Amino acid sequence: MKSFGRKSIIFRLTLLFAAVSTIVLLLLGLLIGASVERHFVEQDMELLTGKLELTQQALTKVHSRQDLDVLPQQLEAALVGHHGLALVIVRSDGRILFTTSGADFPRALLDKPIPSGNEIPIAWKTRENQPVRGIARSVKTGIEGEPPVVVAVATDISHHEHFMISFQVTLWSFVGLAALMTGFLGWVAARRGLAPLQSIKQGAAGVTANRLDYRLPVDSIPAELAEVAATLNEMLARLEESFQRLSDFSSDLAHELRTPVSNLLTQTQVSLSKPRTAEEYRDILSSNAEEFERMARMIADMLFLAKADNGLIIPGQEEVDLVAETRELFDFYEALAEEKSLSLSLVGDGRVCGDHLMLRRAISNLLSNAIRHTPPRGWIEVRIERTAEAGVRLTISNSGTPIPAEHLPRLFDRFYRVDASRQRSSEGAGLGLAITKSIFLAHGGTISVRTGEGENSFDIWLPVSAAHSMNHRGS
Repeated sequence: MKSFGRKSIIFRLTLLFAAVSTIVLLLLGLLIGASVERHFVEQDMELLTGKLELTQQALTKVHSRQDLDVLPQQLEAALVGHHGLALVIVRSDGRILFTTSGADFPRALLDKPIPSGNEIPIAWKTRENQPVRGIARSVKTGIEGEPPVVVAVATDISHHEHFMISFQVTLWSFVGLAALMTGFLGWVAARRGLAPLQSIKQGAAGVTANRLDYRLPVDSIPAELAEVAATLNEMLARLEESFQRLSDFSSDLAHELRTPVSNLLTQTQVSLSKPRTAEEYRDILSSNAEEFERMARMIADMLFLAKADNGLIIPGQEEVDLVAETRELFDFYEALAEEKSLSLSLVGDGRVCGDHLMLRRAISNLLSNAIRHTPPRGWIEVRIERTAEAGVRLTISNSGTPIPAEHLPRLFDRFYRVDASRQRSSEGAGLGLAITKSIFLAHGGTISVRTGEGENSFDIWLPVSAAHSMNHRGS
């Protein structure tokens, strides 16, 4: 048997709806029953009080013993036509002055009469098992010096009890039927209200590796489920993006490795096709080693990008002097710059908190790219300046033909080259800018490219502190 925790939401809502409605109906039934009962008591009290006042008025007119002797006849005449009404008058010495036929009053009512106006009705059953309700009052007669007498009056309430029994049976039958009806209506409402979950289930069941573009229709889902649907859509978008990155990674890697592997295989087969000298074999192996080194760098770069895509790159936190790093890189690329008669300049100052080697690699990639694409006798400028956003802006600009606008959106894509003629050149695998962007993003920074008249510029923003870097990445 399943526990309550494993029951369906429809079952829980139905049970809750039925329980709440039943409790409300029960309380309403009790309130109605108490109101009807109080109404009957008020009716009885009105009748009893009236007869008690009538008897009291008759007793006040008694001024002698002779008046007491004719009192029973007066009272019997006054009670004619009042079936089920009982009256008794008891003197202080316990003798009964008057009583109706069949009157049966409990001693507790007669022994402790209540003063006028404060009577409390008491219900009891007679020896014939007849339900009655009565009150008693201490009344003075008109006889001088005569002690007060006790007057008790009661009325038959059998018809009241019969009505209440029938009323309660009808009421509780209606409450039970209403509870069943509300439970059924609750089940219908819960089933209709949760119907969108079935569409969500059917839609999610159709999501496969080839159908990750499916999104739940948020507009047609109730507001209570809209946030869940939006969250699921965001999850599907992340899955689609991750799967697409994985697919692109696999296809890019296969595409880039296919040509060098084919070249190596062809060169090896040609080498083995006939006997060659040791010097020829040495040249072939040297050429193969260079190709293997290029493939090893490509694989290492792809693994770095794969880690960056999944947020697995965690930079170290140390103070990095951007000016010192840039000057060291100027020294490293000095020979290449002199070969093309390029002018290297550095302006500004700034320090950031980050990983020394990773930032050096990113700046080196940008400088290498600038030197490679700057025409002879051109210039390269590195500008470092503080920003109002608690960060440092690093701008690397170079002279040359502006990058065409159609290439700018894809400039940081892996294996993307602006010049298709360089596709198989030895200048790199087309991963430098992609790695550079990943490094800056891992540090909580940003990178963008802009073009001007006769120049291209890469703008980098880096946070100064590690705490600001984490906040920027979290946002």
